[in-house]
Amino acid sequence: MGDPKKLRKKYSTPNHPWNQKNIEVGRELTKEYGLGKKKEILIASSFMKKYKDIAKRLIANTTKQGEKERVQVLDKLQRLGLLTAGTELDNVLGLSVNDILNRRLQSVVFRKGLARSMKQARQFITHRHITVGEKEITSPSYIVSLEEEAHVTFKGKSALASEDHPERVNEAAEIKKEAEAVKPIKEDNSEKTEAVEESKEEVKTTDEVVEEATEVVKENKEEEIKAEENAESKSEESQTVEENKEETKEEVAVEVTEENKE
Repeated sequence: MGDPKKLRKKYSTPNHPWNQKNIEVGRELTKEYGLGKKKEILIASSFMKKYKDIAKRLIANTTKQGEKERVQVLDKLQRLGLLTAGTELDNVLGLSVNDILNRRLQSVVFRKGLARSMKQARQFITHRHITVGEKEITSPSYIVSLEEEAHVTFKGKSALASEDHPERVNEAAEIKKEAEAVKPIKEDNSEKTEAVEESKEEVKTTDEVVEEATEVVKENKEEEIKAEENAESKSEESQTVEENKEETKEEVAVEVTEENKE
């Protein structure tokens, strides 16, 4: 068993610690979950790997003992909120490091709105402001079960227990109040927009009427122009006819005079 006073390592290090891809992923997880050390990522990944290895072993084990262990593993992971009820052992192989990190006490405190950021949630936990039920937890990496999640709150003696504390200002609630105050304005604006749309539709109808009127006027003008052109052509024809008549008269008169002379 070893010396009980000697603490055993709860994680295993990777075979290639200087892998560029793993370093970038670790940097993103550290920023997203407000982690203090890379060791916390290694603890979560080792926890995940442990249960994945157990699941692989139990999938191939069809004995009665394997069935008992399968039920125990699924019950534990469901209590921790890593699996939903009714899932099978194959779903354990689909777990990721993010699923483990989301069940940490630090993530639960931030998700419940007790802190404004992940780093602030970590600070509250390490400064002994957070309790899980009646237990005071000072480890941000504590895995919270579904039953315990409802009992995560501030310690009764903590100054942060009062909602009027400056660090307890809930920005989400203020934003919600502002949104509710803006709602009637939005309703008024919606009515205005409806009126504007109606007026636009009326303007559209008037524009259509104007377009029709202009088309009618254009047609009338074209008809007038055609009539004038026809009148001009008729007047020209009448003039040419009169001129022809005069010419014929002159020719007849000339012929008569010549006959008289003879």
